[in-house]
Amino acid sequence: MVYEKEYVKPSPFYEVYDEKKKIIRCTVCERRCVLAPGLTGICWNHKNIGGKLYNIAYGLLSAVEPRPIEIKPLFHYYPNSIALTFSGWGCNFRCPWCQNYHISWSKPDPDKSIYMEPRKLVELAKKLKNHGLCASFNEPTIHLEYLLDVGEYAVKQGLYLTMVTNGYMTLKTIKYLLRHGYTGFSIDIKGCPYTYKKYLSANPLIIYRNTKTILDHGGHAEMVYLVVPKANDWRECYEWIIDNHLKYLGENVPLHINRYYPANKYYEPPTNISKLVEIKREAEKAGIDYVYIGNTPYEEYEYTRCPRCGKVLIVRRNYRVIKWNLTKDHRCPRCGYKINIYGEYIHK
Repeated sequence: MVYEKEYVKPSPFYEVYDEKKKIIRCTVCERRCVLAPGLTGICWNHKNIGGKLYNIAYGLLSAVEPRPIEIKPLFHYYPNSIALTFSGWGCNFRCPWCQNYHISWSKPDPDKSIYMEPRKLVELAKKLKNHGLCASFNEPTIHLEYLLDVGEYAVKQGLYLTMVTNGYMTLKTIKYLLRHGYTGFSIDIKGCPYTYKKYLSANPLIIYRNTKTILDHGGHAEMVYLVVPKANDWRECYEWIIDNHLKYLGENVPLHINRYYPANKYYEPPTNISKLVEIKREAEKAGIDYVYIGNTPYEEYEYTRCPRCGKVLIVRRNYRVIKWNLTKDHRCPRCGYKINIYGEYIHK
């Protein structure tokens, strides 16, 4: 595959591993791929060219479209807003149940991509009167160089920046994202250590470390737990997720418990609704304030209720807010409890 020059950008996110042999180590994500000249990382987006790291798919997008922030899901971040959502190709994980496998399991190809410079993407968001931008669908951080350039323009235009991610980036990457204006993070927790070891060869504690770092630096995060039958759905596994959520993130970080549907290379039937309800009840019993069930037709599981008095505060339908019962400073009007909301509520 021959890439046009405009798609290939030098990247500063690497270390020299063997200077004589021009071998380098990529530092974008925690895979930390060691690359000899000519080799590409597991993400298919970073390549060793002559002993230096390059992003070889800069600006090659697989999708660009406005989408509600609630669909990410982000329920407590600029509620009822619209984000211009964009994605590239590839991923640093290979989840067999990937719901976006046609993007995440595909190598970047200029012939099937939309090429868009960062400035043009931001201009499109403004033209469409979107409230922000969201990197989503595939793993965003493997396009780190592009994300940072998008952030530079978006912040100047008063747009928020958010992303849907597996959270497996390095701390250095997180700090760069925060510094360039990314404040909202929808972060997948794929399961317990068994799940990560068997299917991903990764360490789930890195996801909690990274999410805590985001929170400690003023960012907003919501955790998304796709409950996959026989991969992460048994009691010991979901209790591990609940325990670490409270240990590292605290009770007021939302947890989205989402229903899985067969996709890609995983063919188990959809998650039983009773299993999702069981996990939700256990999470609430343990002390997590905001627990939602997604990917089902039961909209009441996506309501926000006051953790103190139980009053329904936010009603959502079809990924839009249809009822908002909070005070101007985001408190329950009945008991005064402060609800964790980042950014302003966008009225229709």
